[in-house]
Amino acid sequence: MAEQTDLLLNGYQIIQDSELFMFGIDAVLLADFCKNSLKPKDSLIDLCTGNGIIPLLLAKNGASIKALEIQEQSANLAKRSVQLNNLENKIEIVQGDVKNVQNLFPKHFFNVVTCNPPYMINEHGRQNPADVKAIARHEVLCNLEDIVSAADYLLATHGRFFMIHRPFRLPEIFTTLAKFNLEPKTMRLIKPFENTEPNLVLIEARKNANPRLKILPELTVYETPGNYTTEINDIYNRIKN
Repeated sequence: MAEQTDLLLNGYQIIQDSELFMFGIDAVLLADFCKNSLKPKDSLIDLCTGNGIIPLLLAKNGASIKALEIQEQSANLAKRSVQLNNLENKIEIVQGDVKNVQNLFPKHFFNVVTCNPPYMINEHGRQNPADVKAIARHEVLCNLEDIVSAADYLLATHGRFFMIHRPFRLPEIFTTLAKFNLEPKTMRLIKPFENTEPNLVLIEARKNANPRLKILPELTVYETPGNYTTEINDIYNRIKN
């Protein structure tokens, strides 16, 4: 174990372990993408929460947050971070399988579902199914359909589903969302540098909504290697509130 406690810009602390999967900019982008739509009475659940970074980034928004994580080590870190920040009345970490949400949470209870899921199809390289980092990155224990099916079960009508994923899987993402009556409403592509292809995509879908997709301008992460663009710096500054 190689634990460290990091201070987030919103003043909360997060316990991480470098031997497990540590959060990156994708979690920050997902939290920022959904936070402006959160309302004080919203009930939110974060799937594949890992060390609980999304709930911690959104703890000042929405009424209550539950978070689901299958890996015991990561779930324990998340629980300890919640305790460290005295957020037990705000955030509940549940260890369990996204494929078993019907036995863990009430149906159609949540207004918002967020997820930073495993991006890579499990065939992309041979993976040790017991490797905690492989489980976080690859579809070892759950796949895209499992995630979207869970969101469908959890969301009330017109509830919002926010996800970050890889653009190369967009055809599959749209097909899977349609299968579970989740209508894509907003999409934003993210690219590392100005003249590179997008490598991430943010998607908001709504349950049982009418079709109409708004595509936001592309977001560029770096001006030069190691130097964020003005918009990324603005996103990090918004975390403080």
